Amino acid sequence: MEHILDNPCWNALNSGNKNLAEGNEQVKYFPGEVAPFVGLPEWNPAGFDRLFEVIPPGRRIAFMVAKEIDIPGEWEVVDYLKAFQMVHNNPPPGLTASSGIVPLQEENIPQMIALTEMTHPGPFFKRTIEFGSYEGIFKDNELVSMAGQRLHPGEYVEISAVCTHPAYHGKGYASQLIASQVHQIRSASAIPFLHVKDDNLQAIKLYKSLGFEVRKQMDIYSIRKK
Repeated sequence: MEHILDNPCWNALNSGNKNLAEGNEQVKYFPGEVAPFVGLPEWNPAGFDRLFEVIPPGRRIAFMVAKEIDIPGEWEVVDYLKAFQMVHNNPPPGLTASSGIVPLQEENIPQMIALTEMTHPGPFFKRTIEFGSYEGIFKDNELVSMAGQRLHPGEYVEISAVCTHPAYHGKGYASQLIASQVHQIRSASAIPFLHVKDDNLQAIKLYKSLGFEVRKQMDIYSIRKK
């Protein structure tokens, strides 16, 4: 039986993120200004045909699957990467969040976009904050580190947009923000998970030290109509 995290976009759009879902019973997707992710119950030729019917020309979309798949010829593969899907187990002793963490609001969106454009943690748009629970650390009124939540398939909640300004690396800000997110998610009786590029060894080491373990390698595709 397929695990709910093997097709996280589809399952999130049908459960914890259904308030943001657009589409129909066969194809679902987030609004373009929220996230590029789309979902199909099965990533097969028939599913891609239905996807082709509803996605506007020129829109770049993305999805995650638990194995490599063939992309039909009418689609252009814009980007492709392999990532580890990591699930949080028990937090290590002494994992605590900093008191300097503050909730991020709509007025912070320009700084959030600027920080993600500098650090490239993944797609972040004008309405991505609608996923909720974004937090940050400020220094001299500048947002220097942030993290939030994104996909919410069933009992799992994805930690996303973890990033720190290069001038503030090594200060433990990412660890503190992840600890805060883990606490929030666990307090809601859910299970934290995240995705990280499989060659980002430094981040993988950090996540393992914070109680995450690799569950599975995932393939992440970014495509658009030709």
